[in-house]
Amino acid sequence: MRKRLIAAVVAALGLMAAACGGSTTPTAPAAPITIGVSVSQTGDFSGDGKALVQGYDLWAQDINAKGGLNGHKVTMKYVDDTSSAQQVVTNYQNLITVDKVALVFGPFSSLLTIPASTVVARYNYAFPEPAGGGPHVFDRGLTNVFFVQPAAVEDNLVSYTKYLLSLPAGQRPASAAYATQDDPFTQPQVDKAKSLLEAGGIKTSYYKVYPAETTDFTPIALAVANSQADAVILGTQLPDAVAFPKTFVQQHYNPKTIIETTGPDQGAVFSGKLGANTDGIMVPAGWTPDAKAYGNDKFVSEFIAKYGGTSADISADAAEAYSVGQVVDQAAVKANSIDNAKLISTLHNGSYNTIQGPMSFDATGKPVGGVGVYIEQWQSGKAIFVYPATVASAPPEYPKKSWQ
Repeated sequence: MRKRLIAAVVAALGLMAAACGGSTTPTAPAAPITIGVSVSQTGDFSGDGKALVQGYDLWAQDINAKGGLNGHKVTMKYVDDTSSAQQVVTNYQNLITVDKVALVFGPFSSLLTIPASTVVARYNYAFPEPAGGGPHVFDRGLTNVFFVQPAAVEDNLVSYTKYLLSLPAGQRPASAAYATQDDPFTQPQVDKAKSLLEAGGIKTSYYKVYPAETTDFTPIALAVANSQADAVILGTQLPDAVAFPKTFVQQHYNPKTIIETTGPDQGAVFSGKLGANTDGIMVPAGWTPDAKAYGNDKFVSEFIAKYGGTSADISADAAEAYSVGQVVDQAAVKANSIDNAKLISTLHNGSYNTIQGPMSFDATGKPVGGVGVYIEQWQSGKAIFVYPATVASAPPEYPKKSWQ
């Protein structure tokens, strides 16, 4: 009788605890989710696309190792957009409506981000993206786009112009040549640099805007070389970033300074095509393997362990993609949700730590209050920060050394 009485009391206490929310039954784990991305696995941006995948995959590995995104284990789904503005729209529409992914991350380039963001906004998905910062990304009234880089694109070359204009008058370039793709990423940077340098007294000896679909850059590179300008400012993606210096080497044209909007920031993908002739080439950059930003040491060591090579081989694209994941992770924790509407609202508030430094976003998704864009230069086979002095690992090489 006594045993039955004790059992009854224990059972009653158990029911009371359950009614009061004190049950010790473990909570079921959150359901796994898929994050969809349109990436350029073929076409002009395929090198950049490969680097984005590396960065996204490394982030997914890290987030799953610590239990998932707000408890949800993550699988990445990639679809090739062939570097096409038409295909990228189809890809995101299918990822959202057919594959029903929980979240989407952005592609490479402003050229693809602009049409992609429109279709993503139609379905009220957040659109954190690593590589689309042209002015038209932000001027269409969208509230779901978040450009995860330290500064808007049109200001990328401002530091470079400040550096040139800070040189003593006798050393400053007397003339500059400009050539840029007709692209919403490259041309705004080059045009702003041109206006600032002209205002500072540096004469324009050549200016050319060429179609984005150009494949033979030799005639344009020859025209730049024939200008004999002291400074060369190029609005490039990776293919033309390699093609221009190759022509300059062949023509024995060695300007005092050369900067390209992208290409030199792509690590081994760039240096492997130019060898020692990478030295002296500059690029605007918000990330370098040596940066002391949040989590960067871990990112670099894990990247090398996963993909091989050295820190100098890591593309900035990979770092930018990884940063997208970092921002989304922190926003999900802050919102205690991966709901797209909640993520959009949360990302418009507060600051987020990334391997590119801290950043926050205005109402249009443009980054504000970040570390800004610095100048990186290849020296002795490695791309390092050279300007401003507060972040520089070495002073700028000026004039640049002769081609090898």
